[in-house]
Amino acid sequence: MKEIEISARNVEEATKQALAKLGLRLDQVEIEVLEEGKSGLLGIGAEDARIRVTENANRIGFDEAAEMTQDILENLLAYMGLDAHAELQKDSQIIDDASGDGSQPVMLNIKGNDLGILIGRRGQTLSSLQYILRLIAMNKTGQSMTLVLDVNSYKKRRFESLKTLAHSVAEQVEHTGRSCALEPMPAYERRVIHMALAEHPYVITESDGYGEDRRVVVFPR
Repeated sequence: MKEIEISARNVEEATKQALAKLGLRLDQVEIEVLEEGKSGLLGIGAEDARIRVTENANRIGFDEAAEMTQDILENLLAYMGLDAHAELQKDSQIIDDASGDGSQPVMLNIKGNDLGILIGRRGQTLSSLQYILRLIAMNKTGQSMTLVLDVNSYKKRRFESLKTLAHSVAEQVEHTGRSCALEPMPAYERRVIHMALAEHPYVITESDGYGEDRRVVVFPR
């Protein structure tokens, strides 16, 4: 179990420094204030704050949090009356808009028949379900997490097709010298295009438009 004592100008700054040194998040530690610190008058008589930060002894690990999230999703699917099950994945390369703290993502793929209802137009229903599941899982596990949710590998297939599309359009723009606007896409799909062409020697990409009409435009360099 990790523990550290640290001093800084105030408790907030000391906490930030301690978390950085321990490599932990705020929800993973307990903080004991040893000295509140004083600001002093014009800096005279100022005293540093001092805290002790200890890793939570009952903090669950990644594997346990992932399994708990899988169970929550299985229950949600059952409540929805769907004949489907959720599988944990560890080798996915999906680029997603899943929010979190940048840690290793929990990746779940829902498998079953006739699950288009879970995907929705442009994957909007799937994104909403992913958001709801993350909130429930955070409340249940007490941890912030990055979550990627897929249905019958829809995102994985879409990810590969988008990379192919990106390089095809780049080749077209390179040969014609004219820009090309792609169809409107959600944020994570646009990110796939941007990343696929980030190092391309002859084209650059920009997002254009607003809301559901936002799209990627590929320009010649």
